Amino acid sequence: MDTNSGFKSTFLWGGATAANQIEGAYDKDGKGMSSADFIEFIPKEERVGDHHMEINSEHIQKILTGEHEGRFPKRDGIDFYNTYKEDIQLLAEMGFKAFRMSIHWSRIFPKGYEQEPNEAGLAFYDAIFDTLLSYDIEPVVTLSHYETPFGLTEKYNGWAGRQVIEHFVHYAETVFKRYKNKVKYWMTFNEINIINISPFTGGGIISDRETNPMEASYQALHHQFVASSLATKKLKSIIPNAKMGCMLARMIHYPNTCNPEDVLKAQQDNQMNLLYTDVQSLGEYPTYYKKFLSDNELTLNITDSDLAIIKQYPVDYISFSYYMSLLSSSSPEGNITQGNLMNSLKNPYLESSDWGWQIDPTGLRVVLNELWDRYKKPLFIVENGLGAKDIVEDGQIHDNYRIEYLKKHISEAKRAVEDGVDLMGYLAWGPIDLVSMSTSEMTKRYGFIYVDQDDYGNGSKKRIKKDSFNWYKNIISTNGSDL
Repeated sequence: MDTNSGFKSTFLWGGATAANQIEGAYDKDGKGMSSADFIEFIPKEERVGDHHMEINSEHIQKILTGEHEGRFPKRDGIDFYNTYKEDIQLLAEMGFKAFRMSIHWSRIFPKGYEQEPNEAGLAFYDAIFDTLLSYDIEPVVTLSHYETPFGLTEKYNGWAGRQVIEHFVHYAETVFKRYKNKVKYWMTFNEINIINISPFTGGGIISDRETNPMEASYQALHHQFVASSLATKKLKSIIPNAKMGCMLARMIHYPNTCNPEDVLKAQQDNQMNLLYTDVQSLGEYPTYYKKFLSDNELTLNITDSDLAIIKQYPVDYISFSYYMSLLSSSSPEGNITQGNLMNSLKNPYLESSDWGWQIDPTGLRVVLNELWDRYKKPLFIVENGLGAKDIVEDGQIHDNYRIEYLKKHISEAKRAVEDGVDLMGYLAWGPIDLVSMSTSEMTKRYGFIYVDQDDYGNGSKKRIKKDSFNWYKNIISTNGSDL
């Protein structure tokens, strides 16, 4: 351990992105459509809260026929498909040790269910990995980051169909074999819990095609659990020294008051958020989940062989996103604030971002200690950051608010390491400005690098270093000791 900072000398500093939010080139070199290509930008004045709409069959059909002409920013991203060399050079200038990215499944298998992969797609990621490795940057690769091939939605209604397990495992095996000498850190599903909040985002599921949408989303979740374990099995046979992680959107709940009913509600909310890591790390369904299924009259098709696979192939490490905490109340009344796909009662002790997300650095330390105590597996912060409105003044962006946010969160991560937590690394979300997942806008910026592009795709796409660029560069070079 580095006694100056608390962080290990091998600590993985860097940033995180998703293919659908940066690449663009949605129809180039054989790529097929994915769920992300149907997420529309809705201007703020027309939006309900901070959430994108859930897709229905009629709307999909209108998009496919051209009857509905919307703007779909994730089809264009920030043109990383063509600028990756220059962008990675900027990340290397900051001293990145790791870069989290996803492989767009439909770039490898355009419809998701082909037997033979698309060579142009495979070659594209070869080029990215080679570029990263030339700067000694470790690729951290997510297999499925809200990018279900639309062909699987058409054929099986996405992950609601058990057949998708086989296609995902084939895809995973294909990329494991191709990149076995280039990628050591993998994850199966990004924020796997989102499938039960936004089924189309998390699993390519069009809910109105299901007679019981809630049951379908939890059945789809089970399919993803099985697929994750089978992919882990494949990884261990193809790249024995590689590590597989799960990835959770950690939404820690505090009781709104010391009323025991609020404490109980917070415990229940936290259990349902940790269900996903419980299964993927401990290898079995917890008893509280069985009660949840019974209480909601949900009947899932779970076979003994499914359970055996889940038990035999848990993940090696637990990664998660952390942006905010939430409040739980047995009788929720009061001011509501926005959040990462979830709303919450407003916490009077916390400040909020421009988008209403409650800023809670101490909560990160709580989460790290809680996850370490619960699982005793290495932890990895793979998303954390501040979405804010940046202003360009004389060609510069003075984002001290972002620096303060990150400084406070990294300080709490450092304290958690001093508490005894085994932390692998810290990857700031969106190190280069990208298209927002939840709102498909560019106005909500996270990066150390500004991209000259607005919500409607206008702009030069020029990259500009923000003040936070050199600040984070210093954090990395001092291994977090100079906060």
